[in-house]
Amino acid sequence: MGENEKKVVFFGGKGGVGKSTVSAAYALQSANSGRNTLLVSTDPAHNTGDIFGVDIGGTIQQVRPRLAACEIDSEKESKHYLAGVKENLRNLVKPSMKQEVFRQIDMAGSAPGADEAALFDRIVSLILDESVNYDRLVFDTAPTGHTIRLLTLPELMGVWIEGMLQRRRKFQNDYSRWLGDGEAPDDPVYDLLNRRKERFRRVREILLDDGQTGFVFVLNPERLPIMETKKAVHQLSHHDLRVHTLVVNKVLPDEVDGTFFRKRKQREQEYLEMITEWFGDQQVIHIPLLEEDIHDFDALNEVSKFLSHVTV
Repeated sequence: MGENEKKVVFFGGKGGVGKSTVSAAYALQSANSGRNTLLVSTDPAHNTGDIFGVDIGGTIQQVRPRLAACEIDSEKESKHYLAGVKENLRNLVKPSMKQEVFRQIDMAGSAPGADEAALFDRIVSLILDESVNYDRLVFDTAPTGHTIRLLTLPELMGVWIEGMLQRRRKFQNDYSRWLGDGEAPDDPVYDLLNRRKERFRRVREILLDDGQTGFVFVLNPERLPIMETKKAVHQLSHHDLRVHTLVVNKVLPDEVDGTFFRKRKQREQEYLEMITEWFGDQQVIHIPLLEEDIHDFDALNEVSKFLSHVTV
């Protein structure tokens, strides 16, 4: 792991490139080097538990010495999130309005983006609240488009909450003028929104801090993953999020037998040169195609050795 001391590391990439395996190997490498590490899967198609050979689920579980993991279920998080919102509002709304307010919240829970918002809220909690318990948090995210959306949510949610706060301030000012005493009324909703805005601000600050957070993209030496990675790196840069490292997974060995594999290797070499040309600003790590699937910790340890020089 060298001198790399990033607290939070996100792994992204196209579906099927081996992102979960690489992020699990990186987390294991981090734990083996003495860091208390938490691996978090936000991919709806969880397979972290399959990689480690244990049932994990949504609560944090210890899977190895200094290595814990959890798999976030966005649907369950959405229900938990809405229950929390209701609890927060339970004493803030009039009894006569409570039923209608809760009905509106349930309807909002069915709206597009609700699961995503709940997932984001859990990630915010993990980064802000669990950081004290772990030296490093490693996030295995969903395929590229979802990852970009997730990483840009602190910026979007911050703008949305600021709009809500402005409306609450106007309401307070109007109410104060109506009373004519110049005193702003207590507004628990405003206070609640302000606390959430502050949490989003803190997480965005962490994500934008090169000293605290790193972004790694995993790809295969094939045309589509390369094209998708190029777009992702470009899109994230527009939000001031810089991808420092690329992991090129499943690279064919230099010595291959047969016409089929020699042609594949020749084509692959062209793609590797394309990666070198297009991603000159990123560190590029190669992991070879292994003879067997990753089915136990010994095999995962073999992969983790290739990640010992990742600097994110």
